[in-house]
Amino acid sequence: MRPVEIAEGVYWVGALDPQLRVFDIIMKADHGTTYNSYLVKAGEKVAVVDTVKEPFYEEFLENVRSLVDPRDVSYVIVNHTEPDHSGSLGRFLRDAPNARVVCDRNCRNFVRNILNRDVDPVLVQDGDTLDLGGGVEMRFVHAPFLHWPDTMFTYLEQGKILFTCDFLGAHYCDDRLFDDLVDDYSHAFEYYYLVIFRPFKKYVLEALDKVQGLDLRVIAPSHGPILRSDPRAYMEKYREWSSLPVPGQEKSLLVFYASAYGNTAALAEKIAEGARSEGVKVTVMDVAATELGLMIDRIEAADGIAVGSATINGDAVEPVWYLLSHLATLNLKGKVGAAFGSYGWSGEAPKLIADRLRGLKFKVEEEPLRVNLVPTEEDLEAAKDMGRRLARSLRAQVG
Repeated sequence: MRPVEIAEGVYWVGALDPQLRVFDIIMKADHGTTYNSYLVKAGEKVAVVDTVKEPFYEEFLENVRSLVDPRDVSYVIVNHTEPDHSGSLGRFLRDAPNARVVCDRNCRNFVRNILNRDVDPVLVQDGDTLDLGGGVEMRFVHAPFLHWPDTMFTYLEQGKILFTCDFLGAHYCDDRLFDDLVDDYSHAFEYYYLVIFRPFKKYVLEALDKVQGLDLRVIAPSHGPILRSDPRAYMEKYREWSSLPVPGQEKSLLVFYASAYGNTAALAEKIAEGARSEGVKVTVMDVAATELGLMIDRIEAADGIAVGSATINGDAVEPVWYLLSHLATLNLKGKVGAAFGSYGWSGEAPKLIADRLRGLKFKVEEEPLRVNLVPTEEDLEAAKDMGRRLARSLRAQVG
């Protein structure tokens, strides 16, 4: 993949990774990813915005060399130091010995620890500018916790381009590069937000407010397509997804279940029935059939949850663990939690779920409800009683 001009004097010089299927252990990358680096030679001085993952360094360097002599690069702007963006930094500084790192104070320590030396960077604060000569300036917007403490955006006013690093990106590889040329990748864009930025909603909204007034033609993230068709539409998606739900005064309980033959599902419905009889709003969800983002949003707004699973091979089933594994970054302390499930011969799942809920800081006072195979009338009544007790516990909450 050769360099691609995205605006006058601004080039994509990154690398494609179409074979990638798992990113950083935790993320699916069904369509691979890109490591987007950008070279700006619109002014008298040359700047590179972020580098690439280290195994792709030679490809990146060749792209740079096809445009300029690396010794003529004056600045390497480090928007974020995660190794998929900074892994090539040390090698590039050797090949571009006249380049100075540009970063914020939080980033400086990360750069030092990545390179195991100090590089005497140009330290920039929120709103600072960098003069590239010829009337060309780059302006810096601090965007901490999107998604590391060091993150910042870089704005090139002459090209009306905002370089956002991970923000507004996606793990989606397509050599056509631009959002108006690639196929529909909305699923990858939303999944990327969900896994990386959803835990930082507050900071997402703060950053969007900071850049709201910029004149934007292009948003250039460090993964996935470059956004030029309607960049603000992507920003509004992030705003929509990050707008925190306003809790109502009515107490709410979510009942999640994963059921192989309908037995755990029957318990879920009875728990819901019991809680409703006590005046609590209840929603029942099949974890295997409900979109993850919807479940997480509901959990964040709810006062309590009950989670049920069949037991298979001495464990809860995968969709339940998948949901619970995405709750660690939410503020769950004090929310009511409970576990239940039908089982064949061992029944460990409800106990394991209850332990996990406690680890997530849920208030778990109920003993796990465990029912052998098909629930009896007594079992169903016990599930209703659990729902009633959970509702009373919710109503006793302060606030």
